[in-house]
Amino acid sequence: MTLVKHELRQGKISFLIWTVSIGFLLAICIFLFPEMKGQMDNVSDVFSSMGSFTAAFGMDQLNFGTLIGFYAVECGNILGLGGAFYAALSAAGMLSKEEKEKTAEFLLTHPVSRKRVLTEKLIALLIQITAINLIFYALSVGSIAAIGEEIPWKEISLLHLAYYLLQLELAGICFGISAFLRKGSAGAGLGIAAMMYFLNLIANIADVASFLKYITPFGYCEGADIISNGSLDITLVAIGAVIGIGGIIIAYLKYTKKDIH
Repeated sequence: MTLVKHELRQGKISFLIWTVSIGFLLAICIFLFPEMKGQMDNVSDVFSSMGSFTAAFGMDQLNFGTLIGFYAVECGNILGLGGAFYAALSAAGMLSKEEKEKTAEFLLTHPVSRKRVLTEKLIALLIQITAINLIFYALSVGSIAAIGEEIPWKEISLLHLAYYLLQLELAGICFGISAFLRKGSAGAGLGIAAMMYFLNLIANIADVASFLKYITPFGYCEGADIISNGSLDITLVAIGAVIGIGGIIIAYLKYTKKDIH
């Protein structure tokens, strides 16, 4: 597992920056709730009458005066976009950086197969994504307890599980794309994550585009749906799992036969 340890050491600065940045915004958002709680009823009325904008973010189905309603929208956007960008960027650069940094030849001259290289890099990626999500979950629960609110364990757990699965799916997709890249990777990772986010907004706004929810992982991360149903949409999660695993399979097929420069 030498390569796993190497990848974790190499990615620790990025991991710390993203963890601190997202975690700080998440905590600030939660600590603002008591100050805004009394004003949220009026805010809910305003948002519920904003038509397409309201539907895009599911704000017509949530009560901002409750902690979970506030958390699902405000903290959900921080977790969704921040986590998606981190997972996509990490995965998109996982394979391409070896050619970009001219370390591929050194790595592949060692008595280690390309499949093992792929597997250990994938394990390192999974560890990073899992670790950052566990930290966010603990931070959220701790922050809610610190402001004296009752912790909605089921809803919070489901929301964080949804965003964890979203990140895994995006990581699988971008890991597959990484096998085709030789230099640039940041743009590809950010582009995929941003595209998926906006596809979900379009699906929420226009009924004719509702099929897009079967494409984007943000489709099963809708806070309003999760809270009202008390569960994740298993169909969308299963489709997302197939897409993510498909990306990983493509990475193995491509990288094991790729002409490395």
